[in-house]
Amino acid sequence: MKTSSLKLAGLALVAASLSLQLASCVSTEREVSSSTVDPRTTYKPPVAGDRTRVGSKTVLNTVSRTHSFSDPKTKDNFILQLRGARVLSAQAHFIVTSSTGDTLRHEVLPARALLSEKALSDPQAATIREKEIAILQGMNNFFADGRFSQPAVPADAQQPAELDTKTWVALREDPTIVGFDYVGAGGGERRVAYVRKLRKAVVINH
Repeated sequence: MKTSSLKLAGLALVAASLSLQLASCVSTEREVSSSTVDPRTTYKPPVAGDRTRVGSKTVLNTVSRTHSFSDPKTKDNFILQLRGARVLSAQAHFIVTSSTGDTLRHEVLPARALLSEKALSDPQAATIREKEIAILQGMNNFFADGRFSQPAVPADAQQPAELDTKTWVALREDPTIVGFDYVGAGGGERRVAYVRKLRKAVVINH
């Protein structure tokens, strides 16, 4: 009888130990999942020797906002994501998606297109770090309220050479269309608008 009691006690101790180990594993998994780093956090330069972060697809920074665009009843998602190994040599992905997840516009810009000399006290003597900060500031201001306009085309505007007559007429006849101004890859001002009649986004060069 004593032997059986000892065996039962031993089994109970083993079961209790396993339970504690399982509980420890569960809490550890929860801690890991809750501490996952958000790739959209403010950019920090990669640590020297850390090759895991360096690459053309590395997300350095992301800014976003919602605004009426393709449908006056809903708001679409405007996203600007900086991808690359370094801020100055990175590519900025300007993406507009509808509330249902459809991509309405995806344009790739060089990070330097976001660099405004007004943000630098001395553009000629600016350091690399100062230029990086200016680019990140440009990202923060990319979706400023003043960049959105309605109607997208002023009443006295002339038809741009890059737009066909059908698209231009559709733009002019709908005053509810929203336009968004931004700096394009070549450094020139551009305006993107969604023509609901044609179900497509169009770009107008200023």
